[in-house]
Amino acid sequence: MSEPRRILFIRRDNIGDLVLTTPLIHAVRIRFPAAWIGVLGNSYNTPVLAAHPDVDEVFAYDKAKHLPGRSRLVVYLATARLLWRLRARRIDLVILAGPGPQHHAARFAAWIRPRAIRGFTMNGQPAAVTESVPYGDGALMHEVEDVYRLAQGMGAAAPPGPCTIAADASEAARVRAALEGVSRIGDRIVALHLSARRKSQRWSAACFASLALDLRARGDVTLMLLWAPGDASDPRHPGDDAKASEVLAMMPPGTRCLPWPTTSLAELSGALQACHLMVCADGGAMHMATGLGVPVVAMFGDSPVNRWRPWDHNSEVLQAPDGDVANLDAAAVLHACERVLGLPK
Repeated sequence: MSEPRRILFIRRDNIGDLVLTTPLIHAVRIRFPAAWIGVLGNSYNTPVLAAHPDVDEVFAYDKAKHLPGRSRLVVYLATARLLWRLRARRIDLVILAGPGPQHHAARFAAWIRPRAIRGFTMNGQPAAVTESVPYGDGALMHEVEDVYRLAQGMGAAAPPGPCTIAADASEAARVRAALEGVSRIGDRIVALHLSARRKSQRWSAACFASLALDLRARGDVTLMLLWAPGDASDPRHPGDDAKASEVLAMMPPGTRCLPWPTTSLAELSGALQACHLMVCADGGAMHMATGLGVPVVAMFGDSPVNRWRPWDHNSEVLQAPDGDVANLDAAAVLHACERVLGLPK
């Protein structure tokens, strides 16, 4: 096939997974600088690519499980209309940008009818793939390195570069304005991200408060509390308003701390850009921070560190030996923060 003029990536899963695909997208952009590059994802993950310099257009479909109040037929018809729109674009190359054989994404690609479909295969499947990359031992690699193998044979440079996303400019300005009333000139802004989707990744309010008090005692740190707002009992979108209130109640009056609940990825990106460090559990927020160049101290429960660690050299990972973040010692997290920030103990 001649050099593609219109390239579409398909990545259907979570926020962090899409962030970890950006080194691949960037490599393809460098290899084909004049090409139109689009990304097809879902309404949950695609906002993380807003204003990304390597992406010309983003397309999002709704997953039925994300919209239990809507008819599945309505959701599926909307997806079909989107795929027909993409077919009209006359895509040259679709890249199934996920680990292992992407059967569902391959069906999407077949609807779009590109000139070529590039993706991982095992035993010749998915059959729709016309430019096959054998999957092999990809699952043993870091997610970035694994997916980046799709650039093999395309003339892209190796190894993969950093993850990159763009912060929302208006949200970043709003956070900076709020920090002016809290922080002092020269302070390091340290974000404590309270929320974690899985139970094994959740650190207690008492531990977060203990870390906050120790960091506060240094005198040159302003804290920012980040969390997903809402009630913890919400089955669809559990929130951490109660946990945030508990942490704030343990802080003495006058503590330099900005409480900042985030209801969107735009709000979270704006907040993260203002930070010098974020303490968080393994998850999408961790990868967003890395994509913005913000070091993290990442707390891992039972997730494999080799696969999901932050893709940079300025962060630290602490993994609970028993697979439960709740049992990580606050002093160990503090020492990791001191090392990343370059602070004397």
